[in-house]
Amino acid sequence: MRNKLLWILLAFTLAALNTAQAVPQLVPLEQQPLAAFLSAKVLGRYSYKHPALDDNLSAQIFDRYLKMLDGEKVFFLQADIDHFDYARTRLDDAILAKDLSIPYAIFNLYQQRINERLVYARSLLTNGFDFKKKESYQFNRKDAPWPKSEDELNDLWRKRVKNDWLRLKLAGKDEKSIGQTLGKRYENSLKSLSKVKSEDVFQSFMNAYAMSIDPHTNYFGVRASEEFDISMRLSLVGIGASLYDKDEYTTIRELLAGGPATLSGKLKAGDRIVGVGQGENGPITEIMGWRIDDTVALIRGAEDTVVRLDVLPAEVGTDGKHKLISLVRKKISLEKQAAKKSTLEVKDGEVTRHIGVISLPEFYQDFSAHQKGDKDFKSATMDVARLLNELKNDKVDGVLVDLRNNGGGSLDEAIQMTGLFAGKGPVLQQRDSEGKVTVTSDTDTDIAWNGPLAVLINRGSASASEIFAAALQDYGRGVVIGETSFGKGTVQTVADLDRIAKNDKPEFGEVKMTIAQFFRINGGTTQLRGVTPDISLPSMTDAEDFGESSYDNALPWSQIKAANYTPGGNLTNIMPILIASHDKRISHDKDFKYLQEDIAQFNKLRRENLISLNEADRRKERAAQEAREKSREKNQGDKQSDKASAEASSHALQDDGMLSSERNLSADLAIENASKNTKDISLNEAAHIVSDEAGLLENDSKLAGSISP
Repeated sequence: MRNKLLWILLAFTLAALNTAQAVPQLVPLEQQPLAAFLSAKVLGRYSYKHPALDDNLSAQIFDRYLKMLDGEKVFFLQADIDHFDYARTRLDDAILAKDLSIPYAIFNLYQQRINERLVYARSLLTNGFDFKKKESYQFNRKDAPWPKSEDELNDLWRKRVKNDWLRLKLAGKDEKSIGQTLGKRYENSLKSLSKVKSEDVFQSFMNAYAMSIDPHTNYFGVRASEEFDISMRLSLVGIGASLYDKDEYTTIRELLAGGPATLSGKLKAGDRIVGVGQGENGPITEIMGWRIDDTVALIRGAEDTVVRLDVLPAEVGTDGKHKLISLVRKKISLEKQAAKKSTLEVKDGEVTRHIGVISLPEFYQDFSAHQKGDKDFKSATMDVARLLNELKNDKVDGVLVDLRNNGGGSLDEAIQMTGLFAGKGPVLQQRDSEGKVTVTSDTDTDIAWNGPLAVLINRGSASASEIFAAALQDYGRGVVIGETSFGKGTVQTVADLDRIAKNDKPEFGEVKMTIAQFFRINGGTTQLRGVTPDISLPSMTDAEDFGESSYDNALPWSQIKAANYTPGGNLTNIMPILIASHDKRISHDKDFKYLQEDIAQFNKLRRENLISLNEADRRKERAAQEAREKSREKNQGDKQSDKASAEASSHALQDDGMLSSERNLSADLAIENASKNTKDISLNEAAHIVSDEAGLLENDSKLAGSISP
């Protein structure tokens, strides 16, 4: 009888797990309707395009909001879209009437649909899959229609779950562990639904509104504003630990050098924080199951104050002994995002040259410290000037500035940094919404580096990066190498809604809006077309999917009168020689051959947009890939260390079918390190080009004089 009751109870539990649960209905917070109204007033008056909040803009907001929520069309049905079609031209009226019921109703249905899909996905795990069947899965559905029926949606999710299962199976997992891994994955996703807040809904909707005006206009809630400020000043006050969520635990992923957590010697990667207390004697708040951003907000605080952590050490089980650790919060410098230098050795026949590389992830500046008159405020330009001085002391033969994936930042920093290489003079032109053009110049005559120079860019180089690269190109000062850049030629400023409303406490957030368009000193603009490199390198990026040209509401390219400037250098005579040397070198370079093969394969998969769900087919594909990798490892040259490194990287980066949070920390960090340590073909070739430039200038004083500012 007891066993029968247990089976009944188990059956009831499984049925409950596979039934859609009630999802909390979110409603607007009191201040949000007014924040939306204030945003509309600010954007309508001060934005570059002076957008009218009307039915036309409402329709764009509606479509963009749905795209933000369900861009892959895997949750909503066509019937859901039809149900809300009445709202397409009413969102403008709703914002002005301070009524956010429509966007919240859409979001609440979205949450419900996610819940239903995840419950359905989990129900499939008990049935198994037929991997002998010839069928495929469409992995990119952004251009697909909305599913017309629940049967169609179920089939789409069946294939999705089948692909998740097959990836794990191909990685060597057995059926039991696959079921457990996916069951936990979908369960964690279900739990995350309960953590969604009204602030998340409002942030999504307001960004749909802002980005319908132009791609670079955004809304920042209070917490998002704080994160934006941190990213610009590269510092925060806290304990110096990088955290992530693993199985409902806030887990330490990394300790930052010099931070209180590291200096204490009491914490390590993998430790789990289960409670946070304020001050020496404040009560401990249990944070199990909290969102990471909520936990981080609790741990951060005023400088020199005490925070107490209830820690479950990495090496103990869930019932292990806890440690209570007190730390004093300090200002943490985010050095990973700061400028860094390295030196690459380049051999050219019997000659060996040393090329200094400066990597700059963004153009940062601590605006607040600068305004207060702090002479040591965080500044990208000051950091780069210091690094250039160190490289000069190291007697490098040339300098390469790596701006790949640098999305921009402070325009002032881009202008001043240009001056480090080109000297005093115009750097960019700005045209405001009234058509007035202003020329902005660097006024410092000091030049930090006047030798051979190149700038490495890719599709992720945007805004301030494009200003810097374009100015050096126009001045004839440096060779621009890589891919055509992003194409963002607009200027943004941030409006504090609380300051506008004369509000004492932060609750309305900020609006980042486009106020001008910038132009090169030659009169052209980087808008839409980006900066075209002097020497192009292969690219996996598709301009239709990434970059300014991928936006349907981007500002058009245009041109104005050139500024009054005198090119300080002239690379015209040496550019054909550099290009010829580059072409010859890569034609014999195995790494470039492999890269071009990978790009061709990647583009083929992207065009086909289908992945086989037949196990035999997938194993053939995997075997072919492994054979290619082994063949490449054998051809790494004579160095055993190079072969070992290539083999280790290949093994670490092989698809294991797992999410980052599902791996143990050491395995996840190994993959991250393998990715970082993968041979950087583009950087190496760019260094060779700078070396070529240095060689030409060493042997021709007349040429050398032509490129120096």
